[in-house]
Amino acid sequence: MERILVVGGAGYIGSHACKAIAARGIEPIVFDNLSTGHKHAVKWGELAIGDIRVPQEIEGALERYKPDAIMHFAACIEVGEGERYPLKFWTNNTGGVINLLNGMSKTGIKNVVFSSTCAVYGQPDAIPITERQACNPVSVYGRTKRAVEEMMIDLSNAGGIRCAILRYFNAAGASSDGDIGEEHDPETHLIPNALKSASGLGARMKLFGTDYPTRDGTNIRDYIHVMDLADAHLAAVDKLASGDPLIVTNLGTGTGVTVLEILRSIERVTGLKPLYDVCDRRPGDAAALSASTAHAAELLGFRPKRSDIDTIIADAWRFHRRKWGI
Repeated sequence: MERILVVGGAGYIGSHACKAIAARGIEPIVFDNLSTGHKHAVKWGELAIGDIRVPQEIEGALERYKPDAIMHFAACIEVGEGERYPLKFWTNNTGGVINLLNGMSKTGIKNVVFSSTCAVYGQPDAIPITERQACNPVSVYGRTKRAVEEMMIDLSNAGGIRCAILRYFNAAGASSDGDIGEEHDPETHLIPNALKSASGLGARMKLFGTDYPTRDGTNIRDYIHVMDLADAHLAAVDKLASGDPLIVTNLGTGTGVTVLEILRSIERVTGLKPLYDVCDRRPGDAAALSASTAHAAELLGFRPKRSDIDTIIADAWRFHRRKWGI
């Protein structure tokens, strides 16, 4: 394995994947239109500016670089935006991947790792969520991701590609050196917003619901360190390169953390207290979501190494202090 094309490699998870790829001695090539990614996060390989929605641009990159594998991260991800602008999500998240798959067919590239999501499960029947549970996504975002999964499974079954479908739970944290981290605009994720509130640089947080049937009344989510995710992608590439035609697995820790536990971790790590106001529950929010990790361990040999919540918070804080100059 000499070269991997990282589609959406200037974004949050993609840039961390590039860092891990380069650490393995493999060349990452970033393909990104920089609509939500950041040029300053492209540090470990060449940047090819292009748009996956334009067939000629992604096909041109495949022809030029002839990668041994592709990692795909170029999705619209904000669930609420998907409900307001569904065509944008279907055009980018699904149509863009069709362009990528057509380009792979034309250039003879076989190996692709696809960043999917636990949102494909919808409201799960049981916790922890196993890969055997039915996929019934309830959001536009989840449906666009599930449609791509089905396409890739069909192509793999027909012998057209070898694909790894990785269903993330809650990506969090930053590289341990503070070099890159989470920089969404607008930022809707809990940890960076809580850190901003604690540091006095942001408004008071909104805590949506304290009456869930959980140990402290707040939602439980499964947070996985972004660099653990990056390692899982490399493990998936290795399996595809060895000839495995299809991988479908969750990526999480199996250990759920409540919102209040996140806030207490921030206070422990930073010495600062996030400020928040309690609000009503948001419609559709599940009380608890966490992943079964057995399949990823068996299939990829993957076990998270950095995903205890205090490590996640410490790494995120290191990055944000550097970013905010505090």
